[in-house]
Amino acid sequence: MLEVERKFGVGPGFVLPDLTGHVPEGGTLLPLPAQTLRATYYDTADLRLTRAGVSLRQRKGEPGKPPWTMKLPTDVVGARAEFSRGRLDELLPVLTAYHRGWTVVPVVSIRTLRRVFEVRDAAGELLVEVCDDTVSVLSGREVVDTFREIEAERGSCDDALFDAIGRTLTEAGAVEDAFVPKHVRALGERIPAPDAPAGETAGDAVTAAFRAHVARIVGADPYLRLGTPQPNGDSPVHQLRVGCRRLRSDLRTFRPLLDPEWARALADECRWLAGSLGAARDSEVLRVRLRRTAAADPVAPLDPDAVERIDAALAARLSEALGDPAEAVDSPRYLALLEQLNVAATAPPLLRKAKRPAVDVLPKLVAKPWRRLADGREGEVAPAELDPLGPDDEWHEVRIRGKKARYAAQSVVPAIGEPARALIAGLKKVQKLLGEHQDAAMAADAWRAVADAVPADHGVALTAGRLIERERAAVRAARAAFPEAWAIATEPERIAWLST
Repeated sequence: MLEVERKFGVGPGFVLPDLTGHVPEGGTLLPLPAQTLRATYYDTADLRLTRAGVSLRQRKGEPGKPPWTMKLPTDVVGARAEFSRGRLDELLPVLTAYHRGWTVVPVVSIRTLRRVFEVRDAAGELLVEVCDDTVSVLSGREVVDTFREIEAERGSCDDALFDAIGRTLTEAGAVEDAFVPKHVRALGERIPAPDAPAGETAGDAVTAAFRAHVARIVGADPYLRLGTPQPNGDSPVHQLRVGCRRLRSDLRTFRPLLDPEWARALADECRWLAGSLGAARDSEVLRVRLRRTAAADPVAPLDPDAVERIDAALAARLSEALGDPAEAVDSPRYLALLEQLNVAATAPPLLRKAKRPAVDVLPKLVAKPWRRLADGREGEVAPAELDPLGPDDEWHEVRIRGKKARYAAQSVVPAIGEPARALIAGLKKVQKLLGEHQDAAMAADAWRAVADAVPADHGVALTAGRLIERERAAVRAARAAFPEAWAIATEPERIAWLST
């Protein structure tokens, strides 16, 4: 469940304003009986959950609700993904990427006197919940600190109502604060200072890039274990693979700045993890592709029953393939990889040249994968020489090189700025076309394999044949559009910075 909140600081004498003006016609403002809630928050000794924006608590005082709750960070300020369970051991494995095998212990306890007011519409649906909380921070039975805050938690309301209630609260004297969870405020100075922002050296840029990729991997891990999409709707298998692929690419690009043995070892482990996810991701992509291709021509619809049988075969393949990543993330090898990732995100072993200014060092490093893309090595086809009638593998190989060049440029954007963005923008259409080409070619092979597996099913055979025709048409369209996209990507003004 996605929890979206806004927090407001208030003094002890604050009077909650009348909210009836925000109740829609036929709706109600429902005050609930006051509750006293006792919550104990758990974390590792070094507070690594809290520092990552994660909370894990046991709360008493809410009859009918599971006592254990974890909240995971999202990309939206004030929005967290909330999951509640009956026992700690149902949540602790889900947080493995954050605690990395360390024991969790109680770190802070709070008691909250909560007064709740619900704004509901005429059908009784909850629109907004406003909580007036007086919080006592406890040490044993002793109260060591108190504070009061107002929370507005969004239900099914629109932006206008949520913002209007926020304005009413601030007009009454509440001050909207930066979003700080209660236990973070209660822990106070016990939380270490955040990492310093990236500086101007090449090493700073490398560390910042690594940190982003590790965050992608760690952030996807809980959703893989839960078997649910991430809050943005994406697949955790996809995000884990992207994080591994991006990190491996950067380890290669920035190799001259890194301890070579460390970089090689981490790249090998990322390759292992990504490989364990490959079959599952391919099946996910094919299921989405099946629906898209089947619906591509409404004037010539495909047999819906045959499409469903093909999808069932893919679903079975996906179910079987998901056993590989599940086994991988529960292994000691993965736990060791998590520690390596933590090093990459916080203090990668940099060589002396990494202390030089980023603007002097990074363009030359990005130029290498760019030249590899544009010119190719011996035996590789340059993009400008791709044959419209050539084999799929040649086009796919250029796609792989293009990804590496784009990833390298994306990782230096914070340091290089607009010149890197211009190159990325030029490569965007190139990568989109090559990605569509690869997906279509891979799908065509998959539809053929599905049909071959059930030779007696003539409906599947016919439908697969028509799907293959559509996929090969997509391949031809991508190839026809590619020369123009490549000409744009190679405009001199986009790549001039690589030769500085």
